[in-house]
Order: sequence, then structure tokens, then C-alpha cells
Amino acid sequence: MSDFILASASPRRKELLERLGIDFEIIVSEANEGSIPKDIPVKLYVQELAMLKACAAARQVLKNKNALVIAADTVVTLDGEVLGKPKDGEDAFNMLKSLSGRCHEVYTGICVMRMRDAKTVCRAVKTDVRFKELTDEKVRAYIATGEPMDKAGAYGIQGIGAVLVDGIDGDYFNVVGLPLAALSDVLENEFDVEIL
Repeated sequence: MSDFILASASPRRKELLERLGIDFEIIVSEANEGSIPKDIPVKLYVQELAMLKACAAARQVLKNKNALVIAADTVVTLDGEVLGKPKDGEDAFNMLKSLSGRCHEVYTGICVMRMRDAKTVCRAVKTDVRFKELTDEKVRAYIATGEPMDKAGAYGIQGIGAVLVDGIDGDYFNVVGLPLAALSDVLENEFDVEIL
């Protein structure tokens, strides 16, 4: 039996991984995310970030040969530009207004690393998200909730931010931060972990 490690401080990823019925420990990754160049394709960028987080967490559990480290990173892109977490309210306002009435992409890179033999498998998942037309008042009201400040693209689809979204094409859980279907496929097909 494997010991599962989630290399993330995200409460959303913790909640999502719990849905798979896996017992796991959380080790917050101390990865230097600035070391990955942003001029590479987004699908590669998010996988590189996830692998960086997995490696950082793996260093803390080197003696546990049964450990499987799971890491993820999510970014929002609009017109090819990566929208990270907003720096402040003004930055959040500008991000949300740029998303207003438009379709953008959410990419999550996942990485699973087995300590016993260093086998590492990474994947990227993309979901298209369409926003409603947003008035300045609605954007300011949403920012006043505080919800946008720690989220890529300045919104959380799993919270009150859901009212900003007109629709999605792809995996909802990917937008939240952990694509469960893709992760379960990797665990089952690459690491012989039975989810169901």
C-alpha cells in the first residue's frame, strides 16, 4: 500500500483529493515557482510547475519508499497571457474586466512521483470557461468578498465566483484546481492504484 502525499497548501485540492477516498498527508512544497520560464507553451509550463512542486515535497519524504507524491498547478490564460493571482484589488479588477464576456482557458498540470523508483508522470488538462458580461459594480462587489485574492485569474468557480460564469467546456474540477478524472487515470494506469 502506498502512502500518499499531497504537495499543496490549497484547501480546494485537499477537498478534491479527499473525494477519491485516498488517505493522504499534506506537505507544503517550498518550490521556487519563478525558476520556470514563462515563455514555454502553457501545457508544458503547468506540468513543469507541478513537477517542481512534487520534487520539492519528495525531498522531505526521501526515506518513505512507499510514498506517492501528488502535485498540481493551475493557471488561467486569456489571449495566450497567463493570469496569476492578483497582486491587489486593482489587479483583480483589471483581470476580471478582461475576462468579462469572453472565453478563457484554465490549465492544470498534475504530477505523480513514486519514491521507490522515481517514476514520474505528468499531465496537463485544459478547460474553456465563458464569463458573463460583468458590470464594474458587479466586479467591485465580487472583489469586496475577498474571494478573488488568492486565486489564479481572480475568481473561484467553486464559490460565489460561480455567478460570473456563463458556462464551461471541459472538466469542472480542473477549474477548481485538481482534475480528478485525469489524476485517477494516472494513478490507476501508471501506478496500479485502484480508485474504484
